[in-house]
Amino acid sequence: MADVIRVPNAKIALSTASVYPERTPDAFELAARLGYDGVEIMVGADPVSQDIDVIERLSDHYEVPVLAIHAPCLLVTQRVWGRDPWAKLVKAQKAAERLGASTVVVHPPFRWQRDYARDFESGLARMRDETDVTFAVENMFPLRARGNDVVPYSPDWNPIDHDFPQVTLDLSHTAVSGSDAMEMAVKLGDRLAHLHLADGVGVTNKDEHLVPGRGNQPCAQMLERLANTGYSGLVVLEINTRKAASRTERIDDLAEGLAFARLHLAAST
Repeated sequence: MADVIRVPNAKIALSTASVYPERTPDAFELAARLGYDGVEIMVGADPVSQDIDVIERLSDHYEVPVLAIHAPCLLVTQRVWGRDPWAKLVKAQKAAERLGASTVVVHPPFRWQRDYARDFESGLARMRDETDVTFAVENMFPLRARGNDVVPYSPDWNPIDHDFPQVTLDLSHTAVSGSDAMEMAVKLGDRLAHLHLADGVGVTNKDEHLVPGRGNQPCAQMLERLANTGYSGLVVLEINTRKAASRTERIDDLAEGLAFARLHLAAST
């Protein structure tokens, strides 16, 4: 009997962070040109990424849906959408609801955000009861200083062993933390709701976000596993193209990442 090719319902989105130093409007234009199913908005320093009215107009103009919102959780975005971390999540939820996005990506709290960290799990549970939007907590990584691991997150950089019903698995972060990405996916099971597709080598403490296939992470195997298990979450290309020598090279990297995802999401059974 001939093999049957089974393509899951998972959509492939382009993170707006993948076009930096170009800006959010450029991400919409390139997603439309290359054939992505939608975009994930990385809410950051770019004022357009913070303005839901403008995002809505861009989505309509390019006919590219917003599939996910990445809340401003980075150190460099601590003041974006205010300084209250819960207010940021509420704003991300409202943006997702208005734009029709299914998922908000959120990082674990920093240790110095004591009140936020103490109520993080219970607070997310309350928010889940009030919306259909999924809050997918992302795996991060420890920092290395003078040979020691420093964990700036609470309860941990790794959400897998905690009570989060939905998790984002980032394959550049697994490289930095030295984690077994496939083992993490198995442990997560149905809790794996969102994938940040990128690659990394993991030799240093650098979060590389390479084009999938250019590092040592099991990007192909991960996509094939998702295909074979009927994964219906999002696959988001989140790569670093800052060092691209030209716009043409950046576009080539984004096209290569999309082709890689489409190829390996076609599972042969």
